Amino acid sequence: MQISVVSTLYYSANYINEFYTRICKVIESLKFESYEIIFVNDGSPDNSCELATAIAKQDPNVIVVDLSRNFGHHKAMMTGLRYAQGEYVYLIDSDLEEDPEWLFSFHEILHAQSADVVYGVQQVRRGDLFEQLSGALFYKIMDVVSRSDYPRNIVTARLMTQRYVAALLQHHEREIFIVNLWHGTGFNQIAINVKKHSTSPSTYTFQKKINHLINAVTSYQAPLMWIFYAGFLISSVAFLGVLFLVVNWIINKNTLTGWTSLVVSIWCVGGIIITALGFVGVYLSLIYMEVKQRPIAIVRDVFRF
Repeated sequence: MQISVVSTLYYSANYINEFYTRICKVIESLKFESYEIIFVNDGSPDNSCELATAIAKQDPNVIVVDLSRNFGHHKAMMTGLRYAQGEYVYLIDSDLEEDPEWLFSFHEILHAQSADVVYGVQQVRRGDLFEQLSGALFYKIMDVVSRSDYPRNIVTARLMTQRYVAALLQHHEREIFIVNLWHGTGFNQIAINVKKHSTSPSTYTFQKKINHLINAVTSYQAPLMWIFYAGFLISSVAFLGVLFLVVNWIINKNTLTGWTSLVVSIWCVGGIIITALGFVGVYLSLIYMEVKQRPIAIVRDVFRF
């Protein structure tokens, strides 16, 4: 198998036929003699799975992996990659916000640079001002917690070698932050600028984005170190304060009064303690999920004709 195309389906009924037609033309133009197109139905509420299955009945190169429910975009992508057998694997969303024709330039650069991954990044982040500012803040936070320079405004579309995909699938996290896995797997990765289209409203709600941020941050141990440093700093300041009060009492024979400063101190320290407990609680819940060893996704059926 020369190339595998992996794409997820979620509210994709309006795009799947055009996506299939366009990606087939690209594969034909690049003269790949053997290929497979893998559609992963991530519990889509519309008839995406039925449309993909109808395509598979007409084209034996098409495989439909039907998940038992919606497990999330990242988990669906990782599930699809496990079925990919091609020497090269092209991962792309099916909603046509990412052009199937990017494969031309990805393939050319992959061979010219002897790379293992060529992926797209948006030169200008799509969306309104809030979307752009929140995206910039997200990547700033990730730079701090990961102590590395994360590629900005990354998109799903990427062409990968099979050895890179095999290494990527060695990660067995249940709570997946896939950008971390892409970046942390290593190998020679090259980013190129692309322009992402806007074909439909995003299915990533504000709540999903917050959960995504929490999952991303807790993929690293840095927040736990921040809690330690904050506790050490507060303890040091408190020790110096006690020392000052003792010396002041010995020398001046008086004590400082003031309920305001006391209440503010209690609220401040109490807030820090609650926040720290929240961080630890998130880590404990993640450990709990990892220890239970639940599958990242459950496949209900695989359609091959």
